[in-house]
Amino acid sequence: MIRKIKILLIALIVLTLNQSSTPVKTAAPSGPNIILIFMDDMGYGDLSCYGALDINTPNIDRLASEGIRFTNFLSAQAVCSASRAAILTGCYPNRVGISGALFPASPIGLAKEEMTIADLLKQKNYATGIFGKWHLGDAQEFLPLNQGFDEYLGIPYSNDMWPVNYDGLPAKTGTNKYRFPPLPLIRNSAPVDTVRTLEDQALLTSRLTDEAISFIRRNKKKSFFAYIPHPMPHVPINASAAFRGKSKQGLYGDMIQEVDHNVGRIMDALKKEGLEKNTLVIFTSDNGPWLNFGNHAGNTAGLREGKGTSFEGGQRVPCIMKWKGTIPGGLVSNQLASTIDLLPTIAKLAGAPLPEKKIDGLDLGEILKGDLLASPRKNFLYYYRKNSLEAVRRDNWKLVFQHPSRSYLDQAPGVNGFPGAAPENVMMNEALYDLRRDPGERYDVQAYFPEIVKELKAIADQAREDLGDDLQKKEGSNKRQPGKLTK
Repeated sequence: MIRKIKILLIALIVLTLNQSSTPVKTAAPSGPNIILIFMDDMGYGDLSCYGALDINTPNIDRLASEGIRFTNFLSAQAVCSASRAAILTGCYPNRVGISGALFPASPIGLAKEEMTIADLLKQKNYATGIFGKWHLGDAQEFLPLNQGFDEYLGIPYSNDMWPVNYDGLPAKTGTNKYRFPPLPLIRNSAPVDTVRTLEDQALLTSRLTDEAISFIRRNKKKSFFAYIPHPMPHVPINASAAFRGKSKQGLYGDMIQEVDHNVGRIMDALKKEGLEKNTLVIFTSDNGPWLNFGNHAGNTAGLREGKGTSFEGGQRVPCIMKWKGTIPGGLVSNQLASTIDLLPTIAKLAGAPLPEKKIDGLDLGEILKGDLLASPRKNFLYYYRKNSLEAVRRDNWKLVFQHPSRSYLDQAPGVNGFPGAAPENVMMNEALYDLRRDPGERYDVQAYFPEIVKELKAIADQAREDLGDDLQKKEGSNKRQPGKLTK
């Protein structure tokens, strides 16, 4: 009996020693970390890996060489608030009732009932933070902490919505800018600072990056979603003193190179914290360049028109994704894709259920695995203004309907921050474009391909039943309302 007790005691001691010497394993994150960098008014041709001249973007180029670069990637709409509603909800923005660019004290915002990427990832216990421009309603009930985010540092709307003129001087009495309130920098739900001068604007890129890096380090032991919607290159642009005069493209090039430097800082932080292999980094833009600002605006790389239009220069944007060890390096995807496809793609990677309400995005996962022939998106709808269906697309065929549009063509651009003319109601004629041969949308080929026109018009008719079309005075049956102030 005594012998058996000794044997049991020895076994218990050995077991205890083994347990104490074995490292305690923490639970693995539920899905990859997500970093979404969303530029404001960056053109398709503003990065050196997309053909920019005299602007060097080595850190962003490295993302492309180590991941995948999309050449046929579309913003959902070519304007600020609409494009942000789309990227966060996976919906065409007119489906969720958001259009145009919301102004300070807007009575509407993104509805609380809409599920954002942040809401979706909170279901999988992600930490969620936004560092940059929100622009989906500046009332307290519309701010990011009510849309799935744990923390926020940034501005509530565009950086030109302030009482300051284009030259940095106070706006003159009676002008539109004079009526704007001071531009607040908000932390979580309350202002903590004010952006008063162009020199304050110059510090935004690095200040927001500092906050994003702090968030990454504080949440490195769990899955996180860092949304970084930079306020620039939307005018007014500026660069900090360390970057001024560093490019051959003036202040615009200096500012883009500072953005590139700060992307590099984020990538360095991921590497230092050992997070590269569990982090998907996405870099894209909300729409094309605001061309009438001339040397303070970006480059469409030859695509037609720019911001505020449904032509390719307004909606085709750079998009790069990197996930070390998962996305093969050096890939180029020419397949049609859009910002609305990010939510379902991220949901699948995180193992999170899709929203119960209808969305428009499609999962790009097969492309990210390296299948460059995968083509989940065949069609795309070019809505603009409040709810006007201005064009439809199937693969590389694009049918533009007759519609009034902004146009930069034959207009002299402004210089040094001041805008040139950009008429808003130029009538565009119906035309069919083969974007494979004619990405500049110059040659109408309707007469040669009547069967393609018929197919595209059928797609448009389906869209009008679903979402409506102001151009044809059709309401649609599946639109939802924006959030509205309750007080």
